[in-house]
Amino acid sequence: MALSQVIRRGRTVASALVLAAAAAVPATVPASAAADEEVTCVLRPGVVHKDTLGNTFTGDLYCANAPGDLYGRPAFDAPVTGRLKTTQSWFVCYSIGEAHKGGNNIWYYTQGDEAVNLPDIRAWGNMPASSVLTNTDPFPGLPRCPWH
Repeated sequence: MALSQVIRRGRTVASALVLAAAAAVPATVPASAAADEEVTCVLRPGVVHKDTLGNTFTGDLYCANAPGDLYGRPAFDAPVTGRLKTTQSWFVCYSIGEAHKGGNNIWYYTQGDEAVNLPDIRAWGNMPASSVLTNTDPFPGLPRCPWH
């Protein structure tokens, strides 16, 4: 067999292997895997946050969320104190408050990206759990807020 025929044959075998491997790998990520990645929340011990009420928190939950308003207490009739504009944020504790569209009454406490109405609070407030993309509420391991 001539050298040119061996090279050509080697390329054909290599091409066939590449095509077979490509056919074995799905073209898209399954919806369930994509959804699991979006709902990934991580507890981060040792991260320190201090709110304007004098509370110090030594850990947080870093999680995907919907942008939205933060309320001065865990209820929709409370004043809006801040706004989250980002879709990945941290939350330092949870409270039990008014029921929301998520089917429970859990609210997460954080500092927003923008202060609204009460600038001295510096955007600290409560977000309904329906806007925080957790699998379970309250998120296991996140402490309850000290005032409840």
